Amino acid sequence: MWLTPKRKPHYYFCKDVVVTDITTTPVTDETVTQQSPVQNDKVQNDKLLISVSLAVVFAVVMMLIFNPDQVQAAGKTAFAALTNTFGSFIQLFAFASVCTMLYIAVSRYGTIKLGEGQPEYSNMSWLFMFICAGLGSATMYWAFMEWAYYYNGIGLNIEGQTNEALRTSLSYVMFHWGITPWAIYGLASITMAYHFHVNRAKGLNLSSLMVSILGMKEDSTASRVMGRSLDLIFLFATFGGLILTTTVTVNTVSTGFAELFGMENTFAIKAILLALITLTFTLSSYIGIAEGLQKIAHAACGMCFVFAVVVLVLGDTGFIVDFFVNSLGLTLSNFVEMSLFTDATNEGTFNKDWTVFYWLYWFTYTPAVAIFVTRISKGRTIRQVILGLIAGGCGGCWFFFGALTGYSVDAMVDGVVNAPALLNSATGDIAVAQLIANLPFGTILSVFYFVLMMLFLASHLDATAFTVAAVSTKNLKQGQDPTRELRVFWCVMLSLLPLAMLYINASLDTLKTAVTLTAAPFVIVLMLCMFGLKKFLSNHKFDNVSEK
Repeated sequence: MWLTPKRKPHYYFCKDVVVTDITTTPVTDETVTQQSPVQNDKVQNDKLLISVSLAVVFAVVMMLIFNPDQVQAAGKTAFAALTNTFGSFIQLFAFASVCTMLYIAVSRYGTIKLGEGQPEYSNMSWLFMFICAGLGSATMYWAFMEWAYYYNGIGLNIEGQTNEALRTSLSYVMFHWGITPWAIYGLASITMAYHFHVNRAKGLNLSSLMVSILGMKEDSTASRVMGRSLDLIFLFATFGGLILTTTVTVNTVSTGFAELFGMENTFAIKAILLALITLTFTLSSYIGIAEGLQKIAHAACGMCFVFAVVVLVLGDTGFIVDFFVNSLGLTLSNFVEMSLFTDATNEGTFNKDWTVFYWLYWFTYTPAVAIFVTRISKGRTIRQVILGLIAGGCGGCWFFFGALTGYSVDAMVDGVVNAPALLNSATGDIAVAQLIANLPFGTILSVFYFVLMMLFLASHLDATAFTVAAVSTKNLKQGQDPTRELRVFWCVMLSLLPLAMLYINASLDTLKTAVTLTAAPFVIVLMLCMFGLKKFLSNHKFDNVSEK
């Protein structure tokens, strides 16, 4: 079968399956694709890192519970200050990442081979792994609803709630989930892969890469301080992304089940759902069923595309395809303007509220994706990696969003479900529930959709708990696992902030603020990646005939 690797087991990365070797965990070339269990008798918890994280989480939760309005107002102010000050720079950097990847892909640097030997995975298997990398529980919500936010107020100086806004809505969705974010992934991934496979670095982790780029000594005080700082940055960014994903998912699922069974969608229902999901991934961490959960998550990636195909077939297929093709043309023709649109003269905020937010949101996943791509791309050329990310990752997102968004738009045009109106009068969660319910076999598809979201989220939280536990463990060697007690501790901790957000019924703006503020430091990391990639490629010796 085409999903069978040539020699070694598959790796998958989706937004709900997190790679664990982010900062401090060393991985050698011989063990990059397989681990063997090692006893945990010598691992030690990083008490300082845990204490700082615990203090921050506890403080934020208390403030959210007792002063929700003030916290949300302060977050809104901080979001505006950050995006107003650095928004244009972030847009420029993202656009520069696209230009850099394009140049490298067509230049002789694209022929550089990342490691010796033949690729470990067939082309189809390798591409499917990239396709899975763009999927997650929150993605399933955005695919139905993101266009509706844009229709109500869109960029490019287009008036909201007009035919032009409707025509452009999916193109902006495809822009935010398209070439630019995957180019950002490519920047970090190629830098990491070159560092590991060509420079033969000892560690497959972010701190090892930064030490190499900055020319530090591995065991120096400066490198240790930097490693600890990267740990904290990663932990807080993980929490920020998790808040958005978990809150959006639980809200959507609870609303869906409330609509299905005629119940009132109360905080109690949301808390019970989150508790069930938390119990699932806590048991996974404690009794060791994580492998089973990840297999479910891998299967869920394929099930997402089955769901998209079903929507495409059961909906108005002709309209969905036509709308997608038209939107693709608009995305490509307006790409530069979308990338650099700031609306300075009208003092609009669309680019800050959405484009800058999305670039920061994608930034939070770059370390994990870079390690993932490095793991599966040995023997590939740089050009193949860039094209694979665009064809697999970008193409997969465009297909999924094209099918679900096209159906959602058609439902509004036909007067069946008006998603933009429901955003204003109710919530996007209700719109999603009604959109699925109005499909043929709506009840069955609704249950399938909401259970799929829960499975994605459970696997995401489980993998995140393991990752955070690994980062907060000292001297964790290859093959070792963090203690079960620490994993369970983080399972509980990871649920507290989303629970607080559900309790105060936090707005989408508040959730976006959490992502933006915690992801901002990664801009510096990615700038160093761009500098490091230039440094690596400039010093590359084209010894192999195939590279010339």
